[in-house]
Amino acid sequence: MPAFAAADGTELAYQVHGAGTPLICVPGGPMQDPAYLGDLGGLAAHRQLIVLNLRGTGQSAVPADPGSYRCDRQVADVSALRDHLHLGSFDLLGHSAGANIALQYAVRQPQRVGKLALITPSARAAGLEPDTETRRQIVKLRHGEPWFAGAAAAFDRIAGGAGSDADWEALAPFFYGRWDAAAQAHSAAGETQANEAAARGFAADGAFDPAADREAIAAFGAPVLVLAGSVDLQWPPQVLARFAAMFPAARFIVQPGAGHYPWLDDAGSFVSAVTEFLDGDSS
Repeated sequence: MPAFAAADGTELAYQVHGAGTPLICVPGGPMQDPAYLGDLGGLAAHRQLIVLNLRGTGQSAVPADPGSYRCDRQVADVSALRDHLHLGSFDLLGHSAGANIALQYAVRQPQRVGKLALITPSARAAGLEPDTETRRQIVKLRHGEPWFAGAAAAFDRIAGGAGSDADWEALAPFFYGRWDAAAQAHSAAGETQANEAAARGFAADGAFDPAADREAIAAFGAPVLVLAGSVDLQWPPQVLARFAAMFPAARFIVQPGAGHYPWLDDAGSFVSAVTEFLDGDSS
């Protein structure tokens, strides 16, 4: 697997899927092995996906300084990857928590980013967070599912501050548009892919400066895609609509029936939406 040295000397790996115009992809988790992204539902047939293995995840080395797991400090890793690839400007995609890294890079290096695609993104960098009632509205949308009763009860216990590990496991179906065999396998694999110590460091004190980032977002003129899943419990579309409205040139799309991993729920719709944004006229 190809690799490069970060500014602090940590060896970071990346995967390349497909060919054509590069699209650097930053995975979420936070701090999860990017294997969970796959080829983003076939997006690699349209773009060359360059998938960064965040430090301490996948095939990347564990850094000497655990403090470098902090979200804002990982922005430099995107810069180092760009330098390694000898790219001028490039298109950038971030999923979930990885969208915070992608966003912070984009607003600090706007001349380097052609288009920015944020997929079911965390908007913590901008100071947004779903509240319990917003998430409860998403829960109610799934009332006809065979797993609903147990998962909804688990949600209530978690929302009340009394959730157990078993409750978090029971909540898993809410993050997928369909709780079928593929989703169950994806969820089970995800339990083994996260670096939990790195995840704790990701949002350490100083990781986010919402006021500064909102000001930078308001000045960011490049085209932005914010893609939400209509039944995504983690980052509901009601919240992401507010996030998209912060950008001067954002396209907000809600993928029907999709959860937190929209390329799994309907690969065709997902790939169509992303490629239309990336390859279409941005005027």
